[in-house]
Amino acid sequence: MGDLASYAKEHGIKFFLFNFTDLFGVQRAKLVPAEMVMRMQKAGAGFAGFATWLDQTPAHPDILVMPDPNSVIQLPWRPEVAWMAGEPWMNGEPLAQSPRVVLRKLTEKYAKNNMKLMAGVEPEFHLINADGSAVSDSRDTQEKPCYDQASIMRRLDVIGEICTTMTQLGWGPYQNDHEDANGQFEINWNFNDALTTADQLAFFKFMVKSIAEKHGLRATFMPKPFINLTGNGCHVHLSVWDNARKTNLFEDEKGELGVSQLGYHFIGGLMSHAAAMTAITNPTVNSYKRINAPRTISGATWSPSSITYGGNNRTHMVRIPDGGRAEYRLPDNAANPYLLLASILVAGMHGVEAKMDPGKRLDIDMYAQGHTIKDAKKLPLNLLDALRNFEADTYLQEALGKEVSAGYLKLKHNEWNQYCRHLTQWERDTTLDC
Repeated sequence: MGDLASYAKEHGIKFFLFNFTDLFGVQRAKLVPAEMVMRMQKAGAGFAGFATWLDQTPAHPDILVMPDPNSVIQLPWRPEVAWMAGEPWMNGEPLAQSPRVVLRKLTEKYAKNNMKLMAGVEPEFHLINADGSAVSDSRDTQEKPCYDQASIMRRLDVIGEICTTMTQLGWGPYQNDHEDANGQFEINWNFNDALTTADQLAFFKFMVKSIAEKHGLRATFMPKPFINLTGNGCHVHLSVWDNARKTNLFEDEKGELGVSQLGYHFIGGLMSHAAAMTAITNPTVNSYKRINAPRTISGATWSPSSITYGGNNRTHMVRIPDGGRAEYRLPDNAANPYLLLASILVAGMHGVEAKMDPGKRLDIDMYAQGHTIKDAKKLPLNLLDALRNFEADTYLQEALGKEVSAGYLKLKHNEWNQYCRHLTQWERDTTLDC
């Protein structure tokens, strides 16, 4: 689909959201009336980059966001509006800092080797009160609320509308569940190529928040919104296919657990770069309250704390649930969807190219027996450690692109420094009388 003006007439669109995602994963958009969309499609919608989370100054020229017409989505809950993923341009070329540009170029690069990363995501979220103070369902109090039938039915109006919307969009949602924390939910849909999945994840967060607000609630994807409850992960299911998407290159009936040697090399790459990737997969101060958390009231955090892999075992960073795929359990929903999949693609393909060995598969419960594995590398304890690991991983930086890496590191270090200047109640409680 190329002509947005014709699309507007055919679907009754009054406005288009010309959208782009900045370095921190924030959705930016301009609302363009349908009468002007032909002009804006050709020229782009103008933004001041310094006003967003991009490494720019007020002296930089405008960025012009060019929409991808193939990503257009008519909002089922506001059918007069259509959303499109876009890419910022500056001085006549795509902006090197743009996360979507980075992912698109990487997918094109590996496509030349007849390899396409396919990904499915599992973004968890909480439905909370509008003021953010507590979970929205006061009766959702079980110690182990996961899969609770009564709790999900009490939120059928919200979850059902989200799922129906996804069905209308053709995403193929196939199950909804109440997750391990009170007030926490997850919706699963069909996997797709990395760029499509990143676009869908970006839109999914916008959609879930919008529909929750429509029902007087608030949806949060915050990694750890409640200290005593399980946090919100964004597990990513991965496989590599040929460009025609006819052959899964991770699949091998004769391979261990049904995974090919290429698949194990990919896992080796993830493990080799995991400590540095946390700066992207777990990008906030709060992220480390999830992956280094004590046991929650349900009995487990369901988050990794070390760089290990196993079979169908959820206590490891990488899980092999069945033949032909791997699940990366480290990321959370604060991650930029495009940088998340770009870092996974770079790390995994480095493993494939260098034939990296992921080492011995561990089949133990890492929560109970992890201390017995003396050589298991630990994940960073905080955002600063993660940023320093990313700074030390020159391969990852160069493969993602020097401009995007430098800009991301600069802005994230600024965020860490801001956090360090903040006085917490814990500090007052523990040191006021020292």
